[in-house]
Amino acid sequence: MTDDLLDSPGGRLLASVAAAIAGLAGSYAVTGYAPAFIASPIERTLARSMPGIIVSTAISTLGSLGQQLNLLFAIGLAGLFIALAARAAILTGQLANNRALPVVGTAVVTWAVGVVLTGEVVLAAGPAVPAAAVVGLAQALDGLGDRMSPISSKRRRALSTVGVAVGAATVGYTAGNRRSVVATGDDAPALNAPGADLEDVDEKLAVAAESALDFDDIDPLVSESFYEVDINSIDPELSAADWSLSITGAVDEEVTLTYADILEMDAENRFVTLRCVGESLNGYKTDTALWTGVPVDRLLEEAGIQSGCECVMLRADDDYYEEFPIDALRGGMLAYGMNGKILPRGHGYPVRALVPGHWGEVNVKWLSEIEVLDEEADGYWEKRGWQGTGPVNPVAKLHHESMLSDGRRRIGGHAYAGLRGVQRVEVSTDGGETWADATLSDQLPAAGGDGPAEDAWRQWEYTYDPPSDGHTVVVRMVDQRGETQPEDETDSYPSGASGWVSKQYS
Repeated sequence: MTDDLLDSPGGRLLASVAAAIAGLAGSYAVTGYAPAFIASPIERTLARSMPGIIVSTAISTLGSLGQQLNLLFAIGLAGLFIALAARAAILTGQLANNRALPVVGTAVVTWAVGVVLTGEVVLAAGPAVPAAAVVGLAQALDGLGDRMSPISSKRRRALSTVGVAVGAATVGYTAGNRRSVVATGDDAPALNAPGADLEDVDEKLAVAAESALDFDDIDPLVSESFYEVDINSIDPELSAADWSLSITGAVDEEVTLTYADILEMDAENRFVTLRCVGESLNGYKTDTALWTGVPVDRLLEEAGIQSGCECVMLRADDDYYEEFPIDALRGGMLAYGMNGKILPRGHGYPVRALVPGHWGEVNVKWLSEIEVLDEEADGYWEKRGWQGTGPVNPVAKLHHESMLSDGRRRIGGHAYAGLRGVQRVEVSTDGGETWADATLSDQLPAAGGDGPAEDAWRQWEYTYDPPSDGHTVVVRMVDQRGETQPEDETDSYPSGASGWVSKQYS
């Protein structure tokens, strides 16, 4: 048969690519965005083995885009594996003059690749079955070629094969997307925990709404869209019923807690701001939420700390880990709720850590273990050159500007200083020669209701008559101790961005 689809190199390539598309779709349909998705193990290996500067640059510069590019690269590699498996099986079948061999060979080799990548024997059939089905379809269409009308030539059989692959991809995406529906933002279920005061949640959120300044282009005091940065393109999808947290290492007695144990404990509702160590000086990776959870102190006391270095390692289900002084963890909390709803998957469901006044990277998501150490050890990012486990750098950001009807200019933004607290924001409209105080939003309330939240940002605004010629606006923050944030500007790498924010107006 001179026009058989699989008789030519182009035909073999086409069938192999179609098998790869269908195989990836099948894996996605079976597992969704679960870690067993065939591309996910490749992506995780890449993220954990590539030089730290590459990973750091991708996340800090591109944010979630960098993570998605990493995933796309992993999907490409996974597709290449399946395509090579199908191509080898097709060629072997032709050499053996056996039409069944390409189908069986594609299934077996793709299944074996899936097992190696995912460690899942049964779920590895997800890519194997549709990949083999596409090769089988090509074989069947070849066999029917002579009995079909002239229009059903090699071109039509090729298009049919690709069509099946695209159809498999569509079905896979739909099925996988439904399997991957998880709590995110407004879609998250309402919080329902025996130890939580839900009326207090509503009251605190109402206070935050009333305290916010009138901006329509920046986040209110409770962020409407909370940034997400972690080492994954596909976040862990954990079951609360199977989750547990262990306190191990240099302790009198190891403690293991289930999700139900955590929910039964008396909880607090705290406003906490998180700032990403990788963001730029005037970046947008600082956000605030009302978190619900339990203080970690009582759990540390129950375990009995015997640390020789007074340091601790937090470990997560995605193999992320961070080390820092144990005193930093005291006063922290294990959060399972966010803004009155179940903690979303992207923010660490079922439980994450919140460490007062420290960079966001220390606030480990998908927390699985608190290991009390006898000796200091490097965390994930420290091994890659970052030094972000210390207290967060204070900053006043300039994110809003508008012209009022009377010709004045209104500017504003957020200010954050970690546990130092924001006392005031100062604005200069002449490049730093003279300074004036900005108007601040009210401080968010503390968990107990008395006094301000100890680790939360404030909004600021300032209105002035702009000069007719060009000028430079500079903003800086003064903390509750009366100390002005450092003037010298530094990059985010390796210890977080710092400096005064300025903007030139013409």
